[in-house]
Amino acid sequence: MKPQNLNTKIFLDGGDPKETEEIKTLLGFLDGQTTNPSLVVKNPEISTKVEQGQKFTSEELLDAYKEIITKLSETLPEGSISIEVYSDHETTAEQMLSQAKEMNEWIPNAHIKYPTTFEGLKAAEQSISLGIKVNMTLVFSQSQAAAVYAATRGGRRGDVFISPFIGRLDDKGENGMQLIENIKKMYSSGDGHMEILAASARNTNHIMGAIKAGADILTLPGKVIRAWVDEGMKLPDESFMYPKAELKDIPYQELDLEKTWQEFDLRHDLTDAGLEKFASDWNALIK
Repeated sequence: MKPQNLNTKIFLDGGDPKETEEIKTLLGFLDGQTTNPSLVVKNPEISTKVEQGQKFTSEELLDAYKEIITKLSETLPEGSISIEVYSDHETTAEQMLSQAKEMNEWIPNAHIKYPTTFEGLKAAEQSISLGIKVNMTLVFSQSQAAAVYAATRGGRRGDVFISPFIGRLDDKGENGMQLIENIKKMYSSGDGHMEILAASARNTNHIMGAIKAGADILTLPGKVIRAWVDEGMKLPDESFMYPKAELKDIPYQELDLEKTWQEFDLRHDLTDAGLEKFASDWNALIK
């Protein structure tokens, strides 16, 4: 059962509906799920076909994604299911929005994932005006987080998730947990419509750190959830300190949330790298 003092929602990061059922049973609860093209590739049914040398048309792959998402929604009808649009460096906001409109009809509890790029934010701004909930992914800087806030201004609480990637910043030698703390501090002066979804968690220290940093949601691979359960689903106390050895500080920036989103710096090399990987994993399955 959910720990009594746990205020952070727990999502599963994965693309296998059978694993979702297993994790929900293991925890006794599950608040939602995040998916992306790379996770869809790892779905057992799809990966088995790939191992047999099969590939898909774009339509077949999208149908397979829809089937996965539908099963996830049936397992977690009260939770949120994040569905990621296909995008690469050439994909326009109009193309992303077209996908989003279709995907949003798949299930009643969708959040559409867009990359935190110029075109992605342009699509997100239009989505909020159309009543489509969004999850802005591949976030690696406070400036990107400020842009997401500005682009989705007017959204209601629960309409907008932002996904800073803790683990990938740690991999680069930067303290990803500080980014969560910085975004939380910056949003504290805002209108309250944003929810911070800590992503790219690799271990139970990331769980403890993200909860203590005040993340609204934490998405975790199944293996990390299992490790957390094995450790008694511990929560951080006042004495918990996130390991910072050899990690470079990410200083807080004073940013004006009243600016337009186009005024913020969206550039980050990890956003570019993530975009390329998701597109590559998806395209590798297509005939």
